[in-house]
Amino acid sequence: MNLRRDVFQAIADPTRRAILVHVASQSMTAGAIAANFDTARPTVSKHLAILTECELLRQEQNGREIHYHINVQKMKEVDDFIEPFRKMWDERFDKLEEIMKAYKPKE
Repeated sequence: MNLRRDVFQAIADPTRRAILVHVASQSMTAGAIAANFDTARPTVSKHLAILTECELLRQEQNGREIHYHINVQKMKEVDDFIEPFRKMWDERFDKLEEIMKAYKPKE
């Protein structure tokens, strides 16, 4: 049975989020990525497969090595989805801050 994961299931895992952070700054091989974690290499490979399946990472063959790159377009789609929520919470926190500034405790 082949389950199709979505982007938010993929980024729900802290290890996969950490992988995205590492790969965001530069392309890396699976071995280089795995060196940053205290887990077995096959476990990291599974995480890489999920991130690739969800198109958050893309693979590029370079000789015998496969380099993983962040898929900027897919990350932009995630950001576009989250942005309205970010704005909503920023507005709510701004209102709360105004209320707290206006509040004066009784002496």
